[in-house]
Amino acid sequence: MQIALIGYGEVGRILAEDLRTQGVAVSAFDLKLDSAHGQPLREHAARHGVMLGAAHAQAVHGVDLVISAVTASQTVPVAQACAPALKAGAFFLDFNSASPGAKIQAAGIVDTAGGRYVEGAVMTTLPPYRIRVPLLLGGPHAAASKPLLDTLGFAAEVASERLGVASATKMCRSIVIKGLEAMVIEAYTTARQYGVEDAVIASFQETYPGIDWEHQGAYLFRRVIEHGRRRSEELREVAQTVREAGLEPFSANGTADRQAWVADLADAGVFGQRGTPSFARSADWRMEADRILAAAGADRIPSGLTPKDAQQ
Repeated sequence: MQIALIGYGEVGRILAEDLRTQGVAVSAFDLKLDSAHGQPLREHAARHGVMLGAAHAQAVHGVDLVISAVTASQTVPVAQACAPALKAGAFFLDFNSASPGAKIQAAGIVDTAGGRYVEGAVMTTLPPYRIRVPLLLGGPHAAASKPLLDTLGFAAEVASERLGVASATKMCRSIVIKGLEAMVIEAYTTARQYGVEDAVIASFQETYPGIDWEHQGAYLFRRVIEHGRRRSEELREVAQTVREAGLEPFSANGTADRQAWVADLADAGVFGQRGTPSFARSADWRMEADRILAAAGADRIPSGLTPKDAQQ
């Protein structure tokens, strides 16, 4: 069994570790390998015995299963880059958070080249579950791929033989889940600016007592700071999914903008240096909110005052 990972970010590296633990031969390719960010990826691959390809085609040549785990915007380009080098009958598992339309387009490219495209929809955050993350499969080759994926340790369930169903399920989920992240960032930071954060959280707790809003707030801040760029790209695909349904994606667009805005702050070093123990690790969301407010040049407003009152 030989598997190729296209995309060697957080998802790719976790899958590589779990597959290599089983003794599976793994190759990988990532566009960042030749950039300033490539050294940690090369070091990880060396530690875990992953063979790095110089290009998409080299990584996927002769393998039985290709897993595409890249940013949403690269879903179709990766299928195009890999298709000419695919082994006949090889499964191509598309892990990417792309719209049903993008998945259908990628499937056409792979299947025309003799591969077997399988739509994949990862239904929650991968790190706690690792390779056992809940995964929906879709398309005419989904059922045929499931025994192989089960053997490798994936927690896969066939959603439909029709392409687009699994992705639509994930995209609709993301409107709420990723939207909640963006709303928490906006609401908590604004509440912090007015000095009413304790009252706001107490109100949330009363309305939805099943959620620890203090703890959840800290968790969501960390997730957006660390992964806002990837989430913003996913939400652009969510917005496209909404458009494909005939609706205007007001919420998805707003969420994408807020996630990208936080990602810009993270890239500018507002939350500390990436790769350091302190980056996006604060258990107190207030610290991160204060950093956001400072970056925005906002002066703290005493509790009970409006911005206009504070200026007078």
